Amino acid sequence: MTPSATLATLADELEDRRDAVLSAWSLAARRDPGLTTPATLSRTQFFDHIPAMLDALERKLRATALRDSLEAKQDELEKAESHGLQRWQQGYQESEVMREWISLSACLGDELAAFAARHPDASPAGMSSAWRMVSEFTIAGMSESVAQYTRLQRTEAAGRVQALEEALERLNELERERATLWREATHDLRGNLGIVRNVANVLQHSLPREDVPHDPLKLLDRGIGALHALLDDLTIQARLDAGQERREIGPFDAAAMLEELCGAARLAARQRGLFLHTAGAPTLPVDGDAVKVRRIAQNLLHNAVSYTREGGVEVSWEAVDAGPARWTLCVRDTGPGLGSASDAPLAVAMEAATRDTLAVEARAEAQGDPAADASAAPTLPSQTSAPASHGEGVGLSIVKRLCELLDASVELATAPGKGTTFRVTFPSRYPKG
Repeated sequence: MTPSATLATLADELEDRRDAVLSAWSLAARRDPGLTTPATLSRTQFFDHIPAMLDALERKLRATALRDSLEAKQDELEKAESHGLQRWQQGYQESEVMREWISLSACLGDELAAFAARHPDASPAGMSSAWRMVSEFTIAGMSESVAQYTRLQRTEAAGRVQALEEALERLNELERERATLWREATHDLRGNLGIVRNVANVLQHSLPREDVPHDPLKLLDRGIGALHALLDDLTIQARLDAGQERREIGPFDAAAMLEELCGAARLAARQRGLFLHTAGAPTLPVDGDAVKVRRIAQNLLHNAVSYTREGGVEVSWEAVDAGPARWTLCVRDTGPGLGSASDAPLAVAMEAATRDTLAVEARAEAQGDPAADASAAPTLPSQTSAPASHGEGVGLSIVKRLCELLDASVELATAPGKGTTFRVTFPSRYPKG
């Protein structure tokens, strides 16, 4: 059998076995777990332009003149482009378009192998040409279909950009309005609370000593103090939300600052029957925002003392030798700990806060907005399963947000009944400017 006769015979048999080829392709596609869209299509919708493309392939196999071959190839490409359009309209994913072409290529390969087995007298040169034409058919068809699909997808995406930008701008506007309302509400609350505190002080000092209800007034004073602390936290949270917090970098002694902070907290720890130990170098000169570092340490220390019932708290600091210049602050308590280090609500919330912050930062870079790194982030839940005051979640949220602002990282380690450890790693040096 001559090469041209081999190709013509193959074209005739492919035409006769068209239904079998298409059925095998349909079955393979429906069995592919990566193809879900074909299951929603009818047989005619699934086959689409492929039968017409197979017609062009068969004409090319039979062609004896170059012109006929080129016309058949051009017809293949036009049908492949239309096929890509149809697949896009049918809701295919780009990967699905490629996977179904791979399935069709396999089915045609099986047909060529079966043809060679039925015709041992087929010309080797003819079979080689047949394999090349079928490979070109599937590769060109896949390329053109996917290219058309991609072009349409990009056109559709471009049409959405303006609407998305408008929606994003409206969202930013609402966020700015929310932050403004936060600040105004917090300011009003602080003013009203100051009036209540002044009245309590007047009562405590104006009533005769024997008539002063000391316990209720002390409870009132402690409650007012707690509310003041909460409002301080809410004020910082509002400033972070509004993008008004900026880091002010300068040199300071982290060890001296932490010793002073822990010294002030020891009285509260002793009143609860707890120890408060410190460990670290006597001096630790670093660059950073001393006010914000102090706030981070203060919130972590407050939580540790508040939730620990037996034992105490250890605060340590040290310089990190490896890598870039950094130093760590560690606050470890002997409290009840969390349910599980891997799935504790705080651990999950911290991971979510990190993802949200990174997403916000990416959006800020795209918009050229240096203040957007302080946009809204989730409020973290309280440290332990013990009853918490309303301020603990806000405090931990502020820790996370301030750490992001200072390019610091937060690590959490915990175990039920064995306490909780927060480790914060700060840069010791920041880029100039």
